[in-house]
Amino acid sequence: MIIEPRPSVSVLRAGLAPVWAILAALALCAVLIFWTGTSIPTAYFLLFKGAFGSAFAINETLTRSIPLIFTGLAVAVAFRAKFYNIGAEGQLYAGALAATYFGTGMITLPPVLMIPFLMIVGALAGGALLIVPVLLKTRMKVDEVVTTLLLNFVVLLLVSYLIEGPWKDPMSLGWPQAAAVIDEGVLPPLLAKGRLHLGLVIALAASVLIWAMMRFSVLGYEIRAVGYNAGAAEFSGINVSRTVIITALISGGLAGMAGVSETAGLKGYLTLDLSPGFGYTGIAVAMLAQLNPLGVIPAAIFLSAVYVGSDAMSRAINIPTYIADVLVGVSVLAVLCSVMLSQYRVRWRT
Repeated sequence: MIIEPRPSVSVLRAGLAPVWAILAALALCAVLIFWTGTSIPTAYFLLFKGAFGSAFAINETLTRSIPLIFTGLAVAVAFRAKFYNIGAEGQLYAGALAATYFGTGMITLPPVLMIPFLMIVGALAGGALLIVPVLLKTRMKVDEVVTTLLLNFVVLLLVSYLIEGPWKDPMSLGWPQAAAVIDEGVLPPLLAKGRLHLGLVIALAASVLIWAMMRFSVLGYEIRAVGYNAGAAEFSGINVSRTVIITALISGGLAGMAGVSETAGLKGYLTLDLSPGFGYTGIAVAMLAQLNPLGVIPAAIFLSAVYVGSDAMSRAINIPTYIADVLVGVSVLAVLCSVMLSQYRVRWRT
């Protein structure tokens, strides 16, 4: 058996790769559902119904997809330049810290200015968290996977200290949470009923802008060139270190905006459980999207639907919600395999 590159990869083949991967993941996870003694069609019907079966379900699915779009974009941009940012979770909380610091009364502006201001300071905080890891990588060749991952725990400990101490809201009846974001900084709801808020519009706009940057700008070309071959990019005159640093700042900024959207849009205040792992799930989103900024949108909605739908499925027929985590993991592995098979073919020696 030998594996060889395909002479050409059609757009249709590349586009269908993640679709086949998701179908394969559903088929594999059906084994676990069968193991529980539940009807497979019934379980998947309830999962779909729980995610898209009503206006409320769609509202919840889209609401949960907002931070996943931001973190998926953060990972996709960084991975394009071969900067493996595993710290989107910490950068999300850094953005939430900035939104809390500036948005709880320190500065008061009209909503048309206050909301963009919080998004900007959140992005700056998320980007700032990556300064040390990216400098360690570009100057000393330190593995960014380790530094970005460990920073997640540092930021979470800082959040825990602040909301249990100096930033604890005296009106929270003892619960560890910060003060609420002022009304001028709250992201307004998009619908009269439901939790869907302006963060969705901002996330969609960010996806389009990042796609346009990657596709049409000089910086986007440099990021892609560094990702394909850093040595060749440097030989052609591209400043690889500068490009990686800029990419890291953009990546951290996008993850920081996820923290702002959750703090100022969904909850209204900072808590330690603000994110159930959105930063880590963003890696799965980016991989499902094959690092395409526009592909991040359907990938985030799909994973959001899996989590929201699995909760409804679990309540209806008592299936463990851990199946959702398994489905996400299997989906990522299936996408990696399908992408490889779309670019390579297996031939058997005769």
